[in-house]
Amino acid sequence: MKENIIKSKSFNFAVDIVSLYKSLVAHNKEFVMSKQLLKSGTSIGANIREAEFAVSKPDFINKMTISLKEANETDYWLDLLNKTAYINDVDYKRYKHQIQEILKILVSIVKSSKQ
Repeated sequence: MKENIIKSKSFNFAVDIVSLYKSLVAHNKEFVMSKQLLKSGTSIGANIREAEFAVSKPDFINKMTISLKEANETDYWLDLLNKTAYINDVDYKRYKHQIQEILKILVSIVKSSKQ
């Protein structure tokens, strides 16, 4: 069976986000923005998983669009956490690269599914 790239990338990203959340809470005592990041960052893959068993094409498009929105929100929280010095530049660039890849794939999936 062919690997589902967006499924694996979003899952691996969620694992990284959980680790980042734990670090932000334990070391930085940052609870508000990190919780938002945790919610949006793990929701991407959850909605992709839901889309796997969509009951119709519009349902699939809706779930993937929600994933896209969550990815965009996650990108925002990463930017904010970096600008407020909760995430250092090295880690930020790694997470930023991951979320940008996910965003590009999701945009492509949503666009092609709507055609």
